[in-house]
Amino acid sequence: MSDEPLILGIETSCDETGVGIVRGHTLLADAVASSVDEHARFGGVVPEVASRAHLEAMVPTIERACETAGIVLTDVDAIAVTSGPGLAGALMVGVAAAKALAVGLDKPIYGVNHLAAHVAVDQLEHGPLPEPCLAMLVSGGHSSLLRVTDVTGQHGGVDPLGATIDDAAGEAFDKVARLLGLPFPGGPHIDRAAREGDSVYVDFPRGLTARRDLERHRFDFSFSGLKTAVARWVEARERSGEPVPVNDVAASFQEAVCDVLTRKAIDAAVTEGIDHILIGGGVAANSRLRVLAEERAAARGIRVRVPRPGLCTDNGAMVAALGSEMVARGRTPSRLDLPADSSQPVTEVLV
Repeated sequence: MSDEPLILGIETSCDETGVGIVRGHTLLADAVASSVDEHARFGGVVPEVASRAHLEAMVPTIERACETAGIVLTDVDAIAVTSGPGLAGALMVGVAAAKALAVGLDKPIYGVNHLAAHVAVDQLEHGPLPEPCLAMLVSGGHSSLLRVTDVTGQHGGVDPLGATIDDAAGEAFDKVARLLGLPFPGGPHIDRAAREGDSVYVDFPRGLTARRDLERHRFDFSFSGLKTAVARWVEARERSGEPVPVNDVAASFQEAVCDVLTRKAIDAAVTEGIDHILIGGGVAANSRLRVLAEERAAARGIRVRVPRPGLCTDNGAMVAALGSEMVARGRTPSRLDLPADSSQPVTEVLV
């Protein structure tokens, strides 16, 4: 057996209770309990519902992860937990559970940043990260471009280049899915519908790509205007009594999002002189985003790394992966009074 430390990671930033167990860059267990079905009737995540679901799922999910990994809790060398950003109540459940384990097992605890964990998880599939690399993180709450020279955050290791100024990409997917009568969460359903649609059926706007926007927001994202444009198009169609071509609208919307995301990511990589792009977050599971990123990156001599879909969405494996990197690089553990910080900046990788 490897003598590398065994790390248990806990993720509760939104509606997934994730517990991962990692040794080095080897994933031993990735147990997830999702409360997404409980939120579906509301059309979005309800923080109080998510927090209660985490409370109920925490112990069974930890037990399932340990059973899958073939370990007992006393085998664990350190605990890692998402301390932020995310839903405040949901984060508190995970942080409290991690503190209890750290005290009960007398093990160090690492409170880590959710966004940096989305970067670190790729190491479980593709090995050590090239440094520097450009990370594009796209999810329900975030659309970010980061220059990563040290995923543990030492010496300014995670430098934000751009972020969303309103709706994140995943949020836009959810809202447009609701307009089209598709279930929540919207991402997978729009992706599926778009495969049968025409991506140039409607020429939807590309936010923050006009020349006047590039001066101030070259690497930033905005999807609120796109969402509104889709809503107006659908409403006009319905007023005229014509059926809404759901597949075509889904494909046209998806193309607009993926066009902007990949265009800005390639621009940032070229500008920064970086030849590797890592895509993470739930929207990284989108099939069109993956294809378009590969095509555009290859044309510029840039390599793209994307974890498998199961590691793109929120999970405990990504937290354990970042915790493992913290231990490997000798980072000082967090204090036991570490807070849950719903607005934790990405530059603060370790609390």
